[in-house]
Amino acid sequence: MNIRCLQPSDAEEYRKLRLIALQMHPSAFASSYEEEKGNSADFYKMRFQSEESFTFGAFEEEKLVGSVTLLQETKRKLKHRALIVAMYVSDECRRRGVGKALIVAALEKANGMGGIEQIYLAVESTNEPAKKLYTSFGFEVFGKDKRAIKIEDTYFDEDHMVLYL
Repeated sequence: MNIRCLQPSDAEEYRKLRLIALQMHPSAFASSYEEEKGNSADFYKMRFQSEESFTFGAFEEEKLVGSVTLLQETKRKLKHRALIVAMYVSDECRRRGVGKALIVAALEKANGMGGIEQIYLAVESTNEPAKKLYTSFGFEVFGKDKRAIKIEDTYFDEDHMVLYL
């Protein structure tokens, strides 16, 4: 497995993985398949060129099988914080260390940026494997957002977690 920061040339493959993630696990993301299916590869190319956003990809035999994005806060009073968002590992690659490797890459980047003191993320409250992964790195739940996600008539809670570096 190879983990690296995604480049504009990875945009089409990322788009495909992202749409699968949104279709297969809609309660895990604030965004929806319907909202993102119209995004072209150029939309993601722009993101991959940002100086505050870093998307890491996990590749197995040149195929993108997982990703995670680290976002640095941009406001002066919040620059000591970063967010982990859009974490996804393809179903066939779960329980093989892909998620762990992606979080390691994001945390190494955060540590190397200088000035990042805490990292936040939100996870669907019943997603025990993800919560176990995050807890293994020292993330702690500091709050629950009840009914955070609504899909048709069904609500999903989110646990908000923080890691102090």
